[in-house]
Amino acid sequence: MNPGRPANRETELDKLQGTPLYHQLKNILQERIRQGVWKSNEQLPTEDEICQQFRVSKATVRQALRDLANAGLVRREQGRGTFVADTKIRFGPRILNSFTEEMRETGVQAGSRVLEKKVVPAPDEVAGKLQVPVGTELFLLTRLRLAGGEPMGLQTVYVPTELAPGLMDIDFEVTSLYETLQGRYGLMLEHASQLHFATVANDAQAALLEILPGAALLAGERLTVIRGGRPLELTYSAMRGDRYQIQLKLVRPR
Repeated sequence: MNPGRPANRETELDKLQGTPLYHQLKNILQERIRQGVWKSNEQLPTEDEICQQFRVSKATVRQALRDLANAGLVRREQGRGTFVADTKIRFGPRILNSFTEEMRETGVQAGSRVLEKKVVPAPDEVAGKLQVPVGTELFLLTRLRLAGGEPMGLQTVYVPTELAPGLMDIDFEVTSLYETLQGRYGLMLEHASQLHFATVANDAQAALLEILPGAALLAGERLTVIRGGRPLELTYSAMRGDRYQIQLKLVRPR
């Protein structure tokens, strides 16, 4: 594979200066990405090729690539290599949209793979947020959300079966949950409260999202309320930090 450029002064790291070699290497690779030497989704040279080109150890290369991955500039796929990350998909100002609607607005084809679909008794924390007694029957749906055919995130949804009986019979790999709740059950969504926080992928999440364990995730918790003030659904999400951003418009009070 072509390492990107022929050997020259830019490939020579200064081993006498105080800046660590991995940091120097990261800066060079980062600049090449920004200059378009490697395009979005294009594979970078292998670790061995980078070692040979820059005359550094594999540990130095791995640390540089790890820092680039943490910054969202590359993604590292087990068994395949390192690739330039997609441009992040941004959402905002926020309105109450489903994942399918968000993707549609950006011109990206949304998709889903159902990982779990069942009726469960409401655990304490979920029951409290949905304002139902502990043990109340809830429809649970966990999906791997896809954008352009690539993993974007994981979402787990809880809905009281009393409000929407029959959800088990619907194929949510091809159907939007929000569109179903409104169109089939007449449940008009009023508003939602949403909390976002940073976390890292565990082994199971990393395998499903095709990222490395410890990679950055943008996690969220959304509670959606229908007209009349009753909670309808509680969603927990974990979106890939290298592909998903939220952009807010802030207005200063007058």
